[in-house]
Amino acid sequence: MTRDYVIGVDCSTTAAKAVVWNAHGAAVSQARATFDLSQPRPGWGEQNAEDWWTATATAVRRAVQTVDESRLAAICVTHQRETFVCLDRAGRPLRPAMLWLDTRATAEVDKHGTDEVHRITGKPPNPTPAWYKLHWLAAHEPETLERVGTVTDVGGFLVHRLTGEWATSWASADPLGVVDLESFGYDADLLQAVGLTPEQMPALVAPGSVVGAVRDDVARELGLPDGLAVVAGVGDGQSAQLGTGVTAPGRAYLNLGSGIVSGTFSPTYSYGREYRTLAAAVAGGYTLETFIGGGTINLSWFVEKFAGVDTTALGLDLSPEQVLETAAAQLPPGAEGLLALPYWTGALTPYWDHHARGVLVGLSGIHGKAHVYRALLEGIAFEQRLLTTGAEEALAQPVTDVVALGGGSRSPVWCQIIADVMQRPVQIVREPESTCLGSGMLAAAAAAIHPSLPEAATAMSGCAAVYDPDPARGETYDALFEVYRDIYPTNRALFARLAAATHA
Repeated sequence: MTRDYVIGVDCSTTAAKAVVWNAHGAAVSQARATFDLSQPRPGWGEQNAEDWWTATATAVRRAVQTVDESRLAAICVTHQRETFVCLDRAGRPLRPAMLWLDTRATAEVDKHGTDEVHRITGKPPNPTPAWYKLHWLAAHEPETLERVGTVTDVGGFLVHRLTGEWATSWASADPLGVVDLESFGYDADLLQAVGLTPEQMPALVAPGSVVGAVRDDVARELGLPDGLAVVAGVGDGQSAQLGTGVTAPGRAYLNLGSGIVSGTFSPTYSYGREYRTLAAAVAGGYTLETFIGGGTINLSWFVEKFAGVDTTALGLDLSPEQVLETAAAQLPPGAEGLLALPYWTGALTPYWDHHARGVLVGLSGIHGKAHVYRALLEGIAFEQRLLTTGAEEALAQPVTDVVALGGGSRSPVWCQIIADVMQRPVQIVREPESTCLGSGMLAAAAAAIHPSLPEAATAMSGCAAVYDPDPARGETYDALFEVYRDIYPTNRALFARLAAATHA
């Protein structure tokens, strides 16, 4: 019997999704199971690591119920990157897992974040990497680290539950901020600084490696075939890049979600404040990522707080966003002189300024809801142009086209604005679950369904639509961009003063 199906699992911040993929990248079956997110204090984010396994097991079991199990060749997991859990020597959680979105370690960033740490890890100092949260634990919960048997990323935790082995890929553990990106091994000095050793971390293997087989008892529990191969996955950002088919320089993926994440591929290592560097899904390569904290969350904020669009009362089978988009589409580029700086949640790349805030520039009496909505769409597009052109300085060749995914990619108006502002074609992915598809590609290459990972990416990905840039609108946006790029530098000192005054 031909084994031509693979299982991709995405254990994200709020749910585990399992998808059975065929060799062409089509979903044969899928299921999802949610779990809780706890925020016991402002800026904290925690979870029960056992929920990762419970949700993953439920999703996998449901996804394979309608599939011929004899056709399953391998399983691979992607996950919420910087999130980690401290376990005792028996593999039991010592405390709730600390999530990527947890920002409690700001003082530790100020104290321990250096240019040398940035050079080693590729991560500019900020509270997201686990290394700074481990410093927080060393200062505030030293008894936790004293009892640690293993500290692991989400992928390593689930691999252990599947196989009994403590192993993860270097691209999966890399976002924790303890991996030397030139050697792809743990940096012993960084671990020693928080009271840990490499022996207390999962073994590192190349992404796409087979790390073991599903244990017999787990296979029976989940309805999987005996000896199913478990493949080392990568973090969700690198998996999304792979799932969109971006495995070589010259293209970028653009995830239009609550936050905006974009990534390009580089065969060589570099680091800079304009981007953060991660190990790519293609072993030996690198992902250069940019971030905008405020993406569709900015749009939802406006709709909920100010828009006042009640589509139900109007008898429309449309969302408020669709109504606002229709109105915004009638306006010219630049929203008649209104620009928006999208730092609703602070500034990430390239400024890394958590004091930064959103700004509307140019408000006048002619502006209404449609103007503000268009300015929000354009502001994110301007910011992405700023970030992409900054990251290009580290690339061997420029980004010629962009592959978009995420909820925002379903907006024709926004995708056209992005194409016009960036003056690059914007392709829309065929498969909405491209992050999970990246795991399927890793599994398919490891199971020899495709000869190599780049060939698996080519065979299993595709685009559903393309938005080409309009040169005339591009000229208008070029002039507006020159104004936009000065908004943050002009106001940077004011943001810090505002934060100090507000705190006082």
